[in-house]
Amino acid sequence: MMFKKIIEKINSISDFLYQSIGISYSFQSKFLTSIFTITLLWIIKYLLLKIIYYYNKDIRVRYTWKKISWYAFLIISMVLIGRIWFEGFQSLTTYLGLLSAGVAIAVKDIILNLSGWFFILVKKPFRIGDRIQIGDIRGDVIDIGILNFAIMEIGVWVDADQSTGRVLHVPNSVVWNNKIANYNEGFDFIWNEIKVLVTFESNWKKAKLILSNIIKEYSKDTSEKAAKMILQATKKYLIFYSILTPIVYTSVEDSGVLLTVRYLCEPKQRRKSEHELWEKILEAFSKENDIDLAYPTYRIYRNDIEGNKK
Repeated sequence: MMFKKIIEKINSISDFLYQSIGISYSFQSKFLTSIFTITLLWIIKYLLLKIIYYYNKDIRVRYTWKKISWYAFLIISMVLIGRIWFEGFQSLTTYLGLLSAGVAIAVKDIILNLSGWFFILVKKPFRIGDRIQIGDIRGDVIDIGILNFAIMEIGVWVDADQSTGRVLHVPNSVVWNNKIANYNEGFDFIWNEIKVLVTFESNWKKAKLILSNIIKEYSKDTSEKAAKMILQATKKYLIFYSILTPIVYTSVEDSGVLLTVRYLCEPKQRRKSEHELWEKILEAFSKENDIDLAYPTYRIYRNDIEGNKK
């Protein structure tokens, strides 16, 4: 009985809209159907996210599902609403073909960004949380959207790849005409180097031994993790490293003997590792009387005093 009254009320409102404003019954029907469709899809999306959030506490998983559900909601809504309003386009293929052709002509940049987003989702050149460099931009990926992705910027006026605090919004289309460097893909470590310059008068062999002992102790766990990751990475990429253990190289500079410490570290721990290693190096060298750090020096040569007198 109540349902019948509701129907009668709706019909009376529909008659009023048609007679007073001139809104056709067909338009009213399509409008209500569209509202109902969008509401139903939104409820389904909401319940799906509630279930996922209840059973999974991982922030990345939640974020991924939130994005997927939003994209699915938009795409399905667009298709269903199009089928409701364009009765002549009952063929889904025809409707999507006409839609894509019209949009391609009108919004070229948006199409490029959408295709870039599709490339990012399928090929996965980077993911949320990865540290990347694309063109002149470097940072940690914090969001991937349909038209652009967001990066927490690193570098610029800040040393050692640390965050500047700025969020950069980059169009997805940049993936088509820029090289992408991923610090995390395949192998979650990068090689870092610390240059230690000692004077020519120093016992450089002892200094090299001290540096070798410090870096081997510091990188003990890292080398083991890296060896395991290499095995996983080779399943996807032709990555080959014959040496994963740290090493100290020797060379000569104008002001002294250069000892270069080369070691593996996590991309986001570069500055922290340098800080900790330099403190260990300075502390160890301070105990040695025959090791001194070098710095640029100038020497004046007086030919009248030091020259060959004949």
